[in-house]
Amino acid sequence: MGNNASGEPNGPRMSVKGPLIFSAVLGVIAGFCTMIFSTGGAENQLRWDLGVTAAGIAFIATLLVVAVLTMAGKDNPDHLSQGSGVNRSSAKIPGGAGSVGRTTRAPREPQTDPDTIRDEDQNDDGGSHRPQV
Repeated sequence: MGNNASGEPNGPRMSVKGPLIFSAVLGVIAGFCTMIFSTGGAENQLRWDLGVTAAGIAFIATLLVVAVLTMAGKDNPDHLSQGSGVNRSSAKIPGGAGSVGRTTRAPREPQTDPDTIRDEDQNDDGGSHRPQV
């Protein structure tokens, strides 16, 4: 691994060893599968040329995708994790993430108007209220 400006080793995000190994493994798998499946039967010879070509293409494509995803990834600034907005903590929001698993009072029953009846005709309109005539 290389060193950054402060002289300390780079973190896992800056290392190239992982993406190279990942790309090499996928290249070997793609090359082997192509070499075997392109023979056309047990009587024919292995197609080394197609296997090496497929391995090279898979290696380069995988390395390119991993490099683009690595460059696109960006860590969030520290102030975002501390909560600087209106609702600083989701635990303080009624019904938010802080209320999961915690026993609370039962949900309120929907208020109905005594002059309306429930639509029981089993339509897909959710049983809308109709005024009583």
